[in-house]
Amino acid sequence: MMPGGGFVAAACRAVDAPEGPTVRWEMTERPDEFPRGGKKRRQGELEAQVLSALRSSPEPATAAWVQRWLGGDLAHTTVVTILTRLHAKQTVTRHRSGRSYVWSPAADDAGLAALRMRRVLDSESDRSAVLTSFVSSLSPEDERLMRELLHEASAGPEEVERSEAADRRGAEGTGSGRGARAFGSEP
Repeated sequence: MMPGGGFVAAACRAVDAPEGPTVRWEMTERPDEFPRGGKKRRQGELEAQVLSALRSSPEPATAAWVQRWLGGDLAHTTVVTILTRLHAKQTVTRHRSGRSYVWSPAADDAGLAALRMRRVLDSESDRSAVLTSFVSSLSPEDERLMRELLHEASAGPEEVERSEAADRRGAEGTGSGRGARAFGSEP
């Protein structure tokens, strides 16, 4: 107890008791006697770390493997909770392996960014307004790339090859063609 009565800190500590390992609350006058949880993470930081761990794994990984990759400071249940939340967001996939799961990223970085963009678009009631706002904010180079990607998605392979050859022949001296015309209309 401190002078004047009262304890400075209480903490939970794992101890070996005669009946087996257990957790006990202990009081101390020295707060530094117990390890603290460390700094608070920013929102989404732990999910990003777990995804990074999965991406670095050469094969689907267990929650225990992810826990070790992260340094072992997190409880196994915390890692499983994060993986389960990522699975609910369709960011990771899981498959049974014995009594537990092995986890993999659902896509690469570009695919995950596209999934996030799709979720934002799906959450809005006026898709046309969202897409119009997005397209109008694109740089001329991004607009050109978007046009090419949309053309490739709707064209057959032979048509794409012909179009690419024509684009290479006529690329000199052309501007972005932005202005008042609608995205997707021909220049």
